Amino acid sequence: MTTATRILPPLRIGPLEVDTPVVLAPMAGITNAAFRRLCREHGGGLYVAEMVTSRALVERTPESMRIIAHDPDETPRSVQVYGVDPATIAAAVRMICEEDRADHVDMNFGCPVPKVTRRGGGAVLPWKRDLFRDIVRAAVREASRFDIPVTVKMRKGVDDDHLTYLDAGLTAEREGAAAVALHARTAADYYSGTADWDAIARLKEAVTTVPVLGNGDIWQAEDAIRMVEATGCDGVVVGRGCMGRPWLFADLQAAFEARPERTRPGLRMVAETIYRHGELMVGHFGDDEGKAMREIRKHVAWYFKGYPVGGDVRRALALVDTLEQLRALLDSLDLDSPYPGEAAEGARGRQGSPKTPSCPDGWLDSQDITPDLELRLREAELSVSGG
Repeated sequence: MTTATRILPPLRIGPLEVDTPVVLAPMAGITNAAFRRLCREHGGGLYVAEMVTSRALVERTPESMRIIAHDPDETPRSVQVYGVDPATIAAAVRMICEEDRADHVDMNFGCPVPKVTRRGGGAVLPWKRDLFRDIVRAAVREASRFDIPVTVKMRKGVDDDHLTYLDAGLTAEREGAAAVALHARTAADYYSGTADWDAIARLKEAVTTVPVLGNGDIWQAEDAIRMVEATGCDGVVVGRGCMGRPWLFADLQAAFEARPERTRPGLRMVAETIYRHGELMVGHFGDDEGKAMREIRKHVAWYFKGYPVGGDVRRALALVDTLEQLRALLDSLDLDSPYPGEAAEGARGRQGSPKTPSCPDGWLDSQDITPDLELRLREAELSVSGG
């Protein structure tokens, strides 16, 4: 495929080249190694592991080490790290790089959930300009010793009165980040409403020396092309749109290669994909079939969105304990049912409504870090456990 027939050239992130300029957004409880493999089997891109806390990595908790584990043939290997203390971030990135556990490190400044933002992390952290700078600087310093690129994923800001994305994007660029990605919502927006693609365009105008990636409301391949055309971004980040639709990555690859074909699976293909997902889950959890099936249950409603699957079968699938049970229930479906069209497409996953972000006391009073707040952030980092 020549460059002239492509919608975009390959995405360059430091020394890495990603032929299809598409990134799988890290999603807690979703983008484990099993799901990433399933997506890779459908199309190209950069597939990022679930977010992991820097403190948990430094402590080498079993869950954090599982999160950053990759299949032997997974390349490039990508992890996302979250934290609020530059020293802990540096130690975590150093460990990842020294032990050759990733080819790319993404920094999370986009998570809007209260358990993260109330510690000063995620989407509210860039409000503290110096802290944001110091964290990006620490991560880049450690990773650059191994020629591993660091990227930044962020939101527009805390809310419409506390926007940070332009300053943060320029700071990340200046500190050596290899790319910046913008989920075009604020923390207050959570996952509601419509993503502000105009903000992606403004960030692209401001950040000129590294790729700018757009995220938000990409439910099908045509949405990705519209985003690129509307904003000029260098690639797209896909999150909720691929839940229950790993074949979306085949559509995205075709779209960016200017090919018209799209995947329109009948119920038989959906059932086979669910079973394949279940098999991969069992392998991922070390043959713990019960845990694997508990994890696959959450995906069932996304897979069957729009398909004629009765409530009794859906309820039974929500209780499945073994691959054998999963196989029998899937085989009981009317597998000759065709693709249901628009009913299977569109928004999926959590949406909700706007909400006031949870921040540390006094967080929005100033963009500077006081000694007292710095101490509280370190204590918050120390209180984090698990992945």
